[in-house]
Amino acid sequence: MGWVIPLLILVLLEASADILAKTWQIKSIWFWAAAALVAYLLANMFWLLSLKNGAGLAKGAVLFSIMSAILAVIIGVVFYKEQITQIQLIGLIIGIIAIALIFWE
Repeated sequence: MGWVIPLLILVLLEASADILAKTWQIKSIWFWAAAALVAYLLANMFWLLSLKNGAGLAKGAVLFSIMSAILAVIIGVVFYKEQITQIQLIGLIIGIIAIALIFWE
């Protein structure tokens, strides 16, 4: 389970990069685009660490995708006042169930 911490850091860095990218989209200042690219690069370094420490491609990629999606939706709704549909909410709930099933052994 030494891969979980790098995976969580990956998700947090990816969310930070997404915020920087959204800031670039809103403000159109290239600094924000460059900062987003640096954050994406750092995030992927933690993906490599997670894989090296035993995440496994299938389990790690699914967990990363679902956790990133959940965090991105929360950030979008809370900070950018984006709307989600009921179908999207159901998808998030299914994602949470998927995480539980992946860790069920």
